[in-house]
Amino acid sequence: MFIDSHCHLDFPELKENLPTILANMQKNQVHHALCVSVDLKDWQQMMEMVEAHPQLSASVGTHPDYPDTIEPSVEQLVELAKHPKVVAIGETGLDYYRLSEPLEWQRQRFRTHIQAAVTSQLPLIIHTRQASADTIRIMQEEGAERCSGVMHCFSETREVAEQAMALGFYISFSGIVTFKNAVQLQEVAKAIPLDRLLIETDSPYLAPVPYRGKTNDPSKVIHVAEKIAELKGISLAEVAKASTENFYRLFAKVPMQS
Repeated sequence: MFIDSHCHLDFPELKENLPTILANMQKNQVHHALCVSVDLKDWQQMMEMVEAHPQLSASVGTHPDYPDTIEPSVEQLVELAKHPKVVAIGETGLDYYRLSEPLEWQRQRFRTHIQAAVTSQLPLIIHTRQASADTIRIMQEEGAERCSGVMHCFSETREVAEQAMALGFYISFSGIVTFKNAVQLQEVAKAIPLDRLLIETDSPYLAPVPYRGKTNDPSKVIHVAEKIAELKGISLAEVAKASTENFYRLFAKVPMQS
């Protein structure tokens, strides 16, 4: 079976088609999907959706791309994370691609999320784009190894992956790894140990080949797994088994499904 470790089923492109998406997940043996929070003002609506479906779980947090929104506190994140279906803090991190300095507010928000994850003892879901040096530095300064987590939708170098793994983090690959021009990332995927690897869609974005350019959804995570199996020269079953075991090990609050 497969698990989509990062998706946004509450986004309009997917929410309207949720029954079909859930049926397609079942057809493709995708037994679970983690719906990731990006903005606290939309969190309650997302939770209503997640609460209604046993194959879904959720995180709580505010994405670094949102400058003008509710700024979460450590206390608020810790309190919301007590919900039984909240299994992680985030997504959080740094993004220097879309926004420009001064970005100290973004770095402080990242620190807040790390502190909340350490306090609640839940894993972090980290987004980093053109900010890997500061991302790793802040993880080290805040002791992110005390909570662990995942570098989601990984598109950085092997060196960055190794620095994150040294802090106990997992590396998650999205549909990007299936793109023909993602040669460097494919080399990174070959090098990541199976016991540190996760798969995701980041849907509705980044649909894998052969669906590139179309709306993505969790049922398509199987194509990410197929590409990783091809790159590593192992069976699809091995990737499915390892990535599923890793998911349940990291997101220990998720009830294990048979």
